[in-house]
Amino acid sequence: MVRPLGILAGLAFVAILVFSAITGAISYISEPPAPTAEHEYHLHPKPLHLASDGPLGHYDRQQLQRGFQVYKEVCSACHSLHQVAFRDLTEIGFSEPEVKAIATQWAIEVPSVNPETGEAATRKATPADKFPDPYANETAARAANNNALPPDLSLMAKARHGGPEYIHSLITGYQTQPAELIKKFPDAKTPPSLHYNPYFANLNVAMPPPLVADGQVTYGDGTKATVDQMATDVSAFLLWAAEPKLENRHRTGVAVVIFLLIATALGFLAYRNVWAGQKH
Repeated sequence: MVRPLGILAGLAFVAILVFSAITGAISYISEPPAPTAEHEYHLHPKPLHLASDGPLGHYDRQQLQRGFQVYKEVCSACHSLHQVAFRDLTEIGFSEPEVKAIATQWAIEVPSVNPETGEAATRKATPADKFPDPYANETAARAANNNALPPDLSLMAKARHGGPEYIHSLITGYQTQPAELIKKFPDAKTPPSLHYNPYFANLNVAMPPPLVADGQVTYGDGTKATVDQMATDVSAFLLWAAEPKLENRHRTGVAVVIFLLIATALGFLAYRNVWAGQKH
């Protein structure tokens, strides 16, 4: 008795699903949703070719150091990097004395406790510290950014579809809002406190253009600091920040593939040897 009831219940459930799908499709065809500015003018990230792309990709240490410089001199004024410690910079080519100097000279001190009085205090950062937040708290961050909260960049390259391509396109994608967009969608006009960027989900982003001119950062290795170059470098750096073990993963993957190929070959030869005298 239980089994027939279960079958009937399942059939009823399937029938409801089919009915809902059919009615939904008919409704969508007869009355399609109205077009939106986001749907028509949103752009997908432009391709960005980095040394870390592909299964054999690896990080370009010199590029990562340039990207860190862009983050330090431009992005760190608003965006935190909570998941990265100063000592992690040794992985992109900085020496321990250089890392210590970077931590000590960082513009923002880290919270601490006075060992004598037990009261809250601040101190210079050490290599063991994470990158400090540029704002004391969320309220201060919103007050300084028209009530918008600058996101932490530690995992941004993994949190957004397109990763570094999205970051690069967003940084270089600011433009004047097209006149045809305003004409077709008058309600979609960018508010005075926001900035039009077709690579952002709703086309309007609170962050002003961070890179506004070539030479905004002076690279120590002589690389010409164009806006595109700086955006590419900081995108590569943020990819490393989000996935510092990428090279190890690639090496492990290659080793596993080689092992599986050898194991497959040995297994096939063993099969041929064991069943050599048998008819197939």
